[in-house]
Amino acid sequence: MKRLLPLSLMLLAAAAPLGTQQAIEAAGPLDWRRLDPDSTLYMELATGRVVIELAPEFAPKHVANMRKLARAHWYDGAMITRVQENYVTQWGDATESKPLGEAAAKIGLEVVRPRKGLAFKAIPGREGYARRMGFAGGFPVAVGTGGEAWLTHCYAMVGAGRGDTSDSGNGAELYTVIGQAPRHLDRNVTLVGRVVQGMEKLTALPRGTGPLGVYETAAERVPVLRIRLASEVPPAERTELEVMRTDTAAFAAYVDARAHRSRDGWFVHDAGFADLCNIRVPVRPAKGQ
Repeated sequence: MKRLLPLSLMLLAAAAPLGTQQAIEAAGPLDWRRLDPDSTLYMELATGRVVIELAPEFAPKHVANMRKLARAHWYDGAMITRVQENYVTQWGDATESKPLGEAAAKIGLEVVRPRKGLAFKAIPGREGYARRMGFAGGFPVAVGTGGEAWLTHCYAMVGAGRGDTSDSGNGAELYTVIGQAPRHLDRNVTLVGRVVQGMEKLTALPRGTGPLGVYETAAERVPVLRIRLASEVPPAERTELEVMRTDTAAFAAYVDARAHRSRDGWFVHDAGFADLCNIRVPVRPAKGQ
């Protein structure tokens, strides 16, 4: 007896290549994953919620420290203190004097880890900052000649701010990339996750007029009402999202579609290539929500 293939597999196996939206729609239920509530932060602003997925596979010490801070409600009342055009939005303790409680004050850089053990999937094309480029667990990753892997400073990635010494960051001060990918920061600052929903709430803020986009007065600063782990928020109040898995044929089809945009219409010429930071991993409301 013949078994019918799911529509998603039929489309992926079809001879005609898929466009961007077609690739997303063709992905089946197993091509998506839900966010882990214990690795998801809800950053509440007056304008709404920003959802951040943490990356414990790459920055385990920083993520553990941030979980402590979130559970202690340390971030409540923090301020967005810097918005630099085409660069970053940054937030944290504006006075730099708030006690950290059980959280560590300093953590060494967590910027490189072994490629081995990662569900890394390379994507085609040249990578100017490393030997290979691709994704692991939904995050953009570069791999070096020695097999080392690191997260990359693409749009919406979240990093732990630090001072002049490499061990001066701890996840209490954070930033997200709001402009052209500053890849020169790769392996110089610990990346701890990425914004998966609500980036517009961080990109649409007034730019700071001080050096490096710093808000020069307290009145300019934007308050962070609170930051909570999703696991500590009642289920009815959570933002249930699904992220496309990056280790599947469905995602490979999506990457291919991003390199050949003429399939989507409007485009006249295909680049035949998609830069790592130009491939945003699809996110959608969880089914049944």
